[in-house]
Amino acid sequence: MKRGPNNGRCPAEDCRCLADCATGQSAFSLIELLIVAVLILFLTTMYWGGNAASRQRKLQMSCQQNLQKIFVAMQIYANDQAGKFPEVRGASTSEAALDRLVPRYTVDTSVFICPGSGDSSLASGESFLNGKISYAYYMGWHLTNEQAVLMSDRQVDTSPKITGDFAFSTTGRSPGNNHHKFGGNFLFGDGHQELTPPKIPFSLPVPPGIVLLNPKP
Repeated sequence: MKRGPNNGRCPAEDCRCLADCATGQSAFSLIELLIVAVLILFLTTMYWGGNAASRQRKLQMSCQQNLQKIFVAMQIYANDQAGKFPEVRGASTSEAALDRLVPRYTVDTSVFICPGSGDSSLASGESFLNGKISYAYYMGWHLTNEQAVLMSDRQVDTSPKITGDFAFSTTGRSPGNNHHKFGGNFLFGDGHQELTPPKIPFSLPVPPGIVLLNPKP
């Protein structure tokens, strides 16, 4: 086979051209890859972020159902105790007080675990004094205190709070993160529940005779 005057090699200027084109194509491909990577990261964040909020809304609804079931047990208890909700002298955690409901007033201990909390399940119908529940409890109220907050998701602390204070985690880290960073539920003395963001739209006083008890850490 005959070869050209350059013995099969491209002219110097052609080789430089090919090298320049190859370099340009490589650089362009790298930029494309970076753009695609950024887009994938953005779409993934949007997808999972939206799903997280949607999932927490469903868990918050289940949480409200738990609180409603606990409220029924508390009403029955109070009717047997001259209108007083569960109270234990010297209690330092909500487990100590709310354990009074089990098993006489409810055997369904699953309702004491918030579905968004990740807390371990409890033995059905058995005392949870040695276990851990998910809800805070305002100990000391009576049946007649219909506008008072009786229970809530675990709060960031047990101090009184005014409108605009944070009752729940703003970061998704504990404490007060039953529902990650998406707020929490409150149960009132008339049985209704309210879901709020971490920054609460109402005050949470702790008057004399009332003690806010968080569950065990």
